Amino acid sequence: MVVQERGRGGAVVATAVAGGIAAGLLTTAGCSAGVAAGDHGKAAAVRAADGLGPGEALAAVRHAADVLAEAGGARVRTYLETVSGGTRLTILGTGGYGFGQSLGRLRVRVPAPGDAVPGAAGAPAGTPRPAITELFAPGALYMKNRGAGVPDAKWVRVATGSLGDGNLVANGATDPLAAAELLRGARRVEYAGSERSGGATVRHFTGDCDLARAARAASAGQRAALAAAAKGFFGRTVACDAYLDEQGRLRKVRHRFTLRDAGRGAMDVASTVELYAFGAKVTVRLPPATDIYTGKVVSPVR
Repeated sequence: MVVQERGRGGAVVATAVAGGIAAGLLTTAGCSAGVAAGDHGKAAAVRAADGLGPGEALAAVRHAADVLAEAGGARVRTYLETVSGGTRLTILGTGGYGFGQSLGRLRVRVPAPGDAVPGAAGAPAGTPRPAITELFAPGALYMKNRGAGVPDAKWVRVATGSLGDGNLVANGATDPLAAAELLRGARRVEYAGSERSGGATVRHFTGDCDLARAARAASAGQRAALAAAAKGFFGRTVACDAYLDEQGRLRKVRHRFTLRDAGRGAMDVASTVELYAFGAKVTVRLPPATDIYTGKVVSPVR
């Protein structure tokens, strides 16, 4: 398969260079309707605690992205799980994100050939997983070692607003800021109790997210991507679980999607982002224009 980034074709690039794992995710991926922009300023005053009423719980979840911006940098772990046709795949990512600058870096481990076995995930012993570097920036995703035919020293750049999924699932890792911004569209939020996560006590909230609502309330750097996802996903809402610590910081967020998978019917996707080590210094240098590959990207045949 040979593809080029061209308008919404950028979604095809992202899918293809992922090694064919999520091929078809973006062709059918939808959710629908706001959070007033003026509400963003209330974020610092909203803290997750036992006894929050429904309105307060909803506000705490919707303002999670604002609290992260105050927190600065953090370390990140991502997990993207897909289940389709009895086959389960898990894609892992690790790195850091500077929420104040809206810049992040992940190393993503895509399952190698032979990893996908019915009903199970994980590579057989001794099977290497190709490591892919992803850089997140407002409106853009940069990928290195992400497609056949791309020179080793070059990066592939995709405008996230051109991706049918808004860079939420198809590239093997959800942009951590996009995952938090998606919570701006939260509705029917319920408090599910407290637990421990990453060495901290967190409050667990459940609900669903309306992508169109999230897009309208999103920060400028995420608005186009979430608007694209609102048009491209199948279904009106996305189920979510958010875990906030006692300072209202998002420690973990999980979104669950159901997508059409060409040739296999429905594909269930669960994307989890874990944040820890708040205050960590995260340095991200975006590649210069001379290091961006502008030719064709060839994906392996599925």
